[in-house]
Amino acid sequence: MTETREKVEKPGWRDRLPLIERAVGSIQPGEEPKRNGPPVVPPAAHAVAQGTVPARAPTIAPRVDDKKTLTARQSRYAEIDLKRLEELGILTPKAVRSRIKEELRVIKRGILQHAFSQGPRHGLPGNLIMVTSAKPNEGKTFAAINLAMSIALERDYTVLLIDGDFAHPSVMRTLGLESDKGMVDVLEDPSIDLADVMIRTNVDKLSVLPAGISNSLSTELLASHRMSAVVSDIAQRYHDRVVIFDAPPILATSEPSVLAMHVGQVIMVVEAGKTPKSAVKEALDMIDTGARVGVVLNRCTPRFGQAQFGSYYNNGES
Repeated sequence: MTETREKVEKPGWRDRLPLIERAVGSIQPGEEPKRNGPPVVPPAAHAVAQGTVPARAPTIAPRVDDKKTLTARQSRYAEIDLKRLEELGILTPKAVRSRIKEELRVIKRGILQHAFSQGPRHGLPGNLIMVTSAKPNEGKTFAAINLAMSIALERDYTVLLIDGDFAHPSVMRTLGLESDKGMVDVLEDPSIDLADVMIRTNVDKLSVLPAGISNSLSTELLASHRMSAVVSDIAQRYHDRVVIFDAPPILATSEPSVLAMHVGQVIMVVEAGKTPKSAVKEALDMIDTGARVGVVLNRCTPRFGQAQFGSYYNNGES
C-alpha cells in the first residue's frame, strides 16, 4: 500500500489531493408541625440551618422509566485475535518495523495534522475520516483497519472504527468479532446510545462500532437530522478521538456520497493497475463536498528501489 498524489483533471481537484467519544439528594421536607409543641426538624435540615453543611436545592425523584438514564453506560469488550490479523497482513501493536508500517506512518501523519491542527474544513470535522473506493474489492476495508491500527499506536490519540458499509459490512468479520446492533440501530432508535453498541478491544485506544441490522432506508438514515446529531456527538465527545468510517464503494451505492457530507477527510483506495482513471474521476465527482481528499494506491508493484526498502526492514535492521 502506498500513497500517491495522482491528480485528477477535473478543475478544483488539483488542490484537494495532498498526501495524505442522582443520587436523589433531596433534603426531605420537614414533617408538618404539630399543633401542640415546636415543629420537628430533621437532622439534615437542622445542620443546614446551623451552617454546618452547605445548603442544596431539593431535587425531584426520578420516574421509574428514567432509571435507565441514571445507569452508567459501559461499552462492551471483545478480544481481537492479533495473530490471525498478522496472518492476514494487517498491522498489529506487536508488529516489527516493516514496509507497510512505514507507509502507514507516512499516510497517517498528514491525516492527523489536518484532523486537529487546522480546525474543520468548510465546517466539516477533520477528525472524521471516510475510507472508500470507486469499485468493490479494491481493499478499502483492509486500508481502513490498517489505518485505524496505525493511529491506535499513537500516544496522543484514540480511534473509533465504524463499519459504515451497511449493506455488506466486513469490518467485524475481518477482525473476527461478533455483534448484533450497531450504527443503524443508533440512527433508528434515539434511546440507544453509542456506548450501548460500541465495542472496546484488547488493542489499546481502539474501539469498534458495528454496522448494525441492515436497513433498506440506510441512505435516508444517513441523510437525516439524527445522523447529523450522532456525528456531532462522535466528533466532539472525546477531544483526542479519530473516527474512521469504512464506507461502501462510491460507484456501487449512494451511501458514500451522503456520508461524505459529514466528514472532513476522505481516503480513496485505488487498486493499482486495475481501476481505470475514469472510474476514479467519476467517484471523486460524486463526493465533491469540500472534504479533504487523498488517494492511496493498494496492491501496487514496487518500483526500482522500493524492494530494497522492504528488504531493509525484513532483515531486522534499524
